[in-house]
Amino acid sequence: MICGKVWKYGENLDTDAIYPGKYLVYFDPEEVARHAMEGIDPEFLQKVKPGDIVVAGGNFGTGSAREQAALALKYVKIGLVIAESFSRTFYRNAIAIGLPVLELKGITKAVAEGDELSVDLQTGFIENRTTGWSGKAAEQPELLLKMIAAGGALHYYKNKLAKG
Repeated sequence: MICGKVWKYGENLDTDAIYPGKYLVYFDPEEVARHAMEGIDPEFLQKVKPGDIVVAGGNFGTGSAREQAALALKYVKIGLVIAESFSRTFYRNAIAIGLPVLELKGITKAVAEGDELSVDLQTGFIENRTTGWSGKAAEQPELLLKMIAAGGALHYYKNKLAKG
């Protein structure tokens, strides 16, 4: 279960807005986190708390294939990103590093910035604790949930190989 405050963004949010290209020289997680959402919301880090939820319109993470966009959100400890749709590359990068993501058409009309959401990642059930609205994203495949719980695909497969 993921519970957090909503930070809401629009359509076609590209990777340069999520993590500006000028910071691609940084690899330290703390430094990467310092620049999350800087291209669209310079006050993001002052507002966001671990476990909070980013909600966005369609085509979230469009643009370059940079993994740092997903990493920046993970390092800030975002609990989940829910979008109307994702760029396929961002979606794969998020799963690869263990950042939970859900697609749900109509989510941007159902929630407002500042609303409190409760999300069951396994079933896809989303409850807006502020307004009482509820909705359901597609259930996540068991393998994806295991990868996210392990901290990403690499960790999942390392653990699986170590166990034999």
